[in-house]
Amino acid sequence: MSSPWTLLTRPAREPIRRWVLGAFPRGGGGHVDYDHPPGDPGLFGADSATWRVHADFPGMLAGGLAALMLQTLHPLALAGVWDHSNFRDDLVGRLRRTTSFVSGTTYAPVDQAQMLIERVKHIHAQVKGVGEDGRPYAADDPDLLTWVHVTEAYSFLQGYRRYSHITLPAGAADRYYDEVRRVAEALGAREVPRSEAQITAYFRRMRPELHFTARSREVLDVLYRVRLPVPVAGLSRDVFLQAGAALLPPWADALLERTPLQRAQSRLAARALWSVAPVFRMALHDGIASHACARVGVPAQTLLHWR
Repeated sequence: MSSPWTLLTRPAREPIRRWVLGAFPRGGGGHVDYDHPPGDPGLFGADSATWRVHADFPGMLAGGLAALMLQTLHPLALAGVWDHSNFRDDLVGRLRRTTSFVSGTTYAPVDQAQMLIERVKHIHAQVKGVGEDGRPYAADDPDLLTWVHVTEAYSFLQGYRRYSHITLPAGAADRYYDEVRRVAEALGAREVPRSEAQITAYFRRMRPELHFTARSREVLDVLYRVRLPVPVAGLSRDVFLQAGAALLPPWADALLERTPLQRAQSRLAARALWSVAPVFRMALHDGIASHACARVGVPAQTLLHWR
């Protein structure tokens, strides 16, 4: 017999499923086969912390938005986006490409994950320029790659902690950081933090290099106006954006000049997203992570538990 919660949320699940698969197509539009070859564990495998953290859609989307906010604080990383992307007209496309890369390197078979990494390395090699302060930048600069990776890994893990309804066991954060650094290193990053303590120390070292500029403000303005379809009444674009902002560390809140009112709005949005997060899990029972689990012969429910 279905539980009252299951019956109550049933009308919302199919609209959510259609929205997620429409906004973020499985396989990035059909480029990745998550079902074959059978038994291929990909870069991490079903026992990994990475498969568990990245299976939580609300945490990953909120975390991805938080990472974008953090990344606007690095002038050279921001210069590459400013000069070489059409973020003003297609920010959703940028989000989709990032989502596809993270999903592919997490859950795709080994050969396909490595192909995704090589494709991104080829793109990075063409992104070069000069920042506002006259310093040269390159997207394949190991230090910039480390910055982008750390902001994403930190934000994804914080999203999981905040919205997954699953307690992160002792040592799991260190496991996660140690696993995902391998993708960053394959892209060319160096001295990538591999533990929670190292992540904290890295942010402390980086803070003198971070600045909130007019460019930062413009990118955030575009982000806060981005058009995302709304799957159910009450679950708006602003909820995900503010729930993402709720994941920011206090020093970033201050650097981004977020007001007390904005912080209060983020706390409310975080509670709202936490409340509806289980509906997403039920709606996305056949998502990418489930396909990867089937490929290696383990139940998708495996990812709801830690060993």
